[in-house]
Amino acid sequence: MKSILQILLCAAISLIPLAAGADDDIAALRAQAEAGDAVSQYNLGVSYYTGDGVKQDSPTAVYWYRKAADQGLAEAQFNLGVSYESGEGVSQDSPTAVFWYRKAAEQGLATAQYNLGVCYEHGNGVARDYSEAAKWYRKAAEQGLALAQFNLGIFYVLGNGVNKDYTEAIKWYRQAAEQGFTSAQVNLGRCYEYGKGVAQDYTEAVKWYHKAAEQGNATAQGSLGYCYYHGTGVAKNYTEAVKWYRKAADQGHAEAQCNLGLCYYTGNGVAKDCAEAVKWFRKAAIQGNQTAIANLKRLGISD
Repeated sequence: MKSILQILLCAAISLIPLAAGADDDIAALRAQAEAGDAVSQYNLGVSYYTGDGVKQDSPTAVYWYRKAADQGLAEAQFNLGVSYESGEGVSQDSPTAVFWYRKAAEQGLATAQYNLGVCYEHGNGVARDYSEAAKWYRKAAEQGLALAQFNLGIFYVLGNGVNKDYTEAIKWYRQAAEQGFTSAQVNLGRCYEYGKGVAQDYTEAVKWYHKAAEQGNATAQGSLGYCYYHGTGVAKNYTEAVKWYRKAADQGHAEAQCNLGLCYYTGNGVAKDCAEAVKWFRKAAIQGNQTAIANLKRLGISD
């Protein structure tokens, strides 16, 4: 899972509007920043990062983030950490990124807690430590950050830094899923489909796949297509199956490409068309899908 990018607008810290009279606004903001006001220093850094009211200049953004970060402003510490992690406006330096993430995380900034967890999970700038990763994910998850809730759910499935516990995984997946986080919706659907940590319920699985599929998640679209094709948790409907397979296939989902090819080959939900079947089998086969490769071989096609 990637780290969260820079905070551009914070609930507790508002940028000075930069519409009419932008030059005057920036001048006032700069005056306050140069006078030592941490919030103004942070907001001026954001302005330079985004190019809002001034020419975009990442090194100058970093300069002002540092001024505010040195005064203990958590949002500035976080953005400075992101700058060091990405190497934008400053030389890339993962240990220094961790230093600033920790400063902000210890002040309770959820996004910094999440990024610090990512660093511990992957060993970026610090020794890999799943227990520490779980600790920081939990702190962010308890503040309602969906990314952290999702990652903590995965940790409970895998037993990374915590004891394996599907019930706990379901708890965190659900919290993230209810916020509309598609990957959590997919994983929650999987848990219902296979009865992991919850009573098996195909209808509930379809519900969560549908929520994620409507947001464009290719995995969910492929799974929803499968449910419609086989009548799992929903009335069998080949036309709907083709619709969702196609959406996933168009995003490059290999299994959906193979299944769409099968629909064209059998004529289920779409007019039978062997050329189209081969086309989709080939797309899936290129990605290494073994079923598609086998289907092409059965048709006497080896390329």
